Amino acid sequence: MASPEIEALTQALARIPGLGPRSARRAVLHLLKKREAALVPLLTALGAVEERLETCSTCGNIDTANPCAICADPRRDAGALCVVEEVADLWALERSRLFPGRFHVLGGRLSALEGVRPEDLAIDALVRRIEGGGIDEVVLAMNATLEGQTTAHYIAERIERFPVRVTQLAHGLPVGGELDYLDEGTLAQALRARRPVV
Repeated sequence: MASPEIEALTQALARIPGLGPRSARRAVLHLLKKREAALVPLLTALGAVEERLETCSTCGNIDTANPCAICADPRRDAGALCVVEEVADLWALERSRLFPGRFHVLGGRLSALEGVRPEDLAIDALVRRIEGGGIDEVVLAMNATLEGQTTAHYIAERIERFPVRVTQLAHGLPVGGELDYLDEGTLAQALRARRPVV
């Protein structure tokens, strides 16, 4: 039996996606055994992030600065805007280092079953960004799910009045797949083969 504090730590780690109760117990034991090498640096890093964590007011990315590092980078192509469902999708595309533009995080996808409506997502903020001008292409990088494609279609209709090229990732992505779980090669091919939305 562990102390209530250690048990609370184990339960907190078990709530992290990808970790169950067993993995959380192993992680806690490792942290406790390697206190100086693992636990102390982890606590320091968590404290620093917790203190400075912000949501970018421009794109919706999570960072320790506002605007985030991507939005603040003058080397990024301001004319290309990639729209994603979640921050995890942005990070997955950014790992590929193939998209030179900027991003816009919707904060989810349209879903009648889950009660997610257009006003629940950052679609109006996206339209305002496009209205502001300077954007030549909007890449709809939605997950290859029914809800993702519904969201992409809705956005394409909302922005069709603007003089921008609207493209989407190629359908080489597995149906039902999510960007965060794809390898860099698959993401690279999908970005290279993007095509106009009809």
